[in-house]
Amino acid sequence: MTRGRTIEKVLVANRGEIALRVVRACRELGIRSVAVYSEADRGAAHVRAADEAYPLGPAPASESYLRVEKLLEVARTARADAVHPGYGFLAENAAFAQAVEEAGLLWIGPRPKALEALGDKARAREIARRVGVPVVPGSDAEAHTAPEAIAQAARAVGFPVLLKAAAGGGGKGMRLVSDPGPDEGALREAIAAAQREAQAAFGDPRLLVERYLHPVRHVEVQVLGDAHGRILALGERECSLQRRHQKIVEESPSPAPTLSARLREGLERAAVRLAEAVGYRNAGTVEFLLAPDGSFYFLEVNARLQVEHPVTELTRGVDLVQWQIRLAQGEPLPATLRTSPRGHAIEVRLCAEDPEAGFLPRSGKLLRVEWPSGPGVRVDAGVHAGGTVPPHYDPLLAKLIAWGPDRETARRRLVRALEETVVLGVVTNRDFLLELLESPAFRDGETYTHTVEELLRTRKPPEVPDEFWIAATWWALAEGVSRRRRAPTPPTATEDPYRLWKRLGARRFPR
Repeated sequence: MTRGRTIEKVLVANRGEIALRVVRACRELGIRSVAVYSEADRGAAHVRAADEAYPLGPAPASESYLRVEKLLEVARTARADAVHPGYGFLAENAAFAQAVEEAGLLWIGPRPKALEALGDKARAREIARRVGVPVVPGSDAEAHTAPEAIAQAARAVGFPVLLKAAAGGGGKGMRLVSDPGPDEGALREAIAAAQREAQAAFGDPRLLVERYLHPVRHVEVQVLGDAHGRILALGERECSLQRRHQKIVEESPSPAPTLSARLREGLERAAVRLAEAVGYRNAGTVEFLLAPDGSFYFLEVNARLQVEHPVTELTRGVDLVQWQIRLAQGEPLPATLRTSPRGHAIEVRLCAEDPEAGFLPRSGKLLRVEWPSGPGVRVDAGVHAGGTVPPHYDPLLAKLIAWGPDRETARRRLVRALEETVVLGVVTNRDFLLELLESPAFRDGETYTHTVEELLRTRKPPEVPDEFWIAATWWALAEGVSRRRRAPTPPTATEDPYRLWKRLGARRFPR
């Protein structure tokens, strides 16, 4: 088979850990990389790692990472011949992909037509139904804009219902309505809130209405497609542990007791059938809801690289980012790439957020960062000591992944890895992740999309001993946090930690 253009330089149109991940994949393939950065990311890890780096503009994404013309200008200036969008920002933007191709560059991702077809949940749902893939029961008509039409669809489907933004995902523009309330007041409020969020996130207020299924697992299938019509499925990932529809822990293979070899094959066939229907190329993920009786329903397609792709890489021995680049060059997929899974892998997302304050994102300077190592442990990080966590973007700091010959070994390795992780300067969700991994539900593999919310309802915030705050303050002084201040009076072990903290003007440290 003939091969397409050879990629020599890639513009990475993203930031953080995914930008660094793409830069490293390029380096291993002997390809030069071009980073872009906002004013807030001038000293970021991905900027330092790339072969070249160019500024985009001010910190807000709308003035930097979402500026299509500026990104294309940088690509021309750097003489890049391909663009990798990572995930988030413009990764699933069909107009951006089209603009990249019209500029004579290779787009490292699905073709614009596939992005356009699958990026709209209503269209993707119709395609799935057409090729015989089961869909969640819901309104069969197009997505609606008029609030009364949405309310009418909800009545027809029957409560509880899930209102979903038609133009995007990631939990934005999504509301659960268990009961419409007196005079349907709760329903109207949910519709208004979902539409506001959908308009703000995607510029499109249309909503789909689906029956809310409970209990269910969230399972997704990794697919790869080449320019020669071959689509391969590389197994499934379990993504049920999520909060407000945002994934927290992912693993492969799924521990679901109902997921037999026959059902797994059925999921993979459905994913491939859907990808073939749109002539899919490059990497993508087809997401499903899995009921306790073994029935499954199509949820959506993420037409890009997923945050949780490392668990597939570790269990399948495949570098998905490198294959994205190779597929963009026109290389064919070998049938041997569809390997059998080996062992088990689990990933957690370490974020700068405070579980004790409703998981509010946190920002600030990273005073100290130490990542774990050891057998079966992998860290995909986008930050370093001395760097800054800006308030303008997703609070993801790093992904910690552990592999083991079996699930329990992988779980124990990940627990140890988290215990060895040190991030000082911002509050993180590290301890909450440890709670999840040690919970009976996770140990037994009995996790569903509602598991995290149930745990949060019964959870008690951990107590932090006073000695910790005093020790942390002494460490901060030794590192020079208060170097520009007048020398403080030495603290004593009997001084109130909170007053001590205020007196020294030091930051709050994570536990």
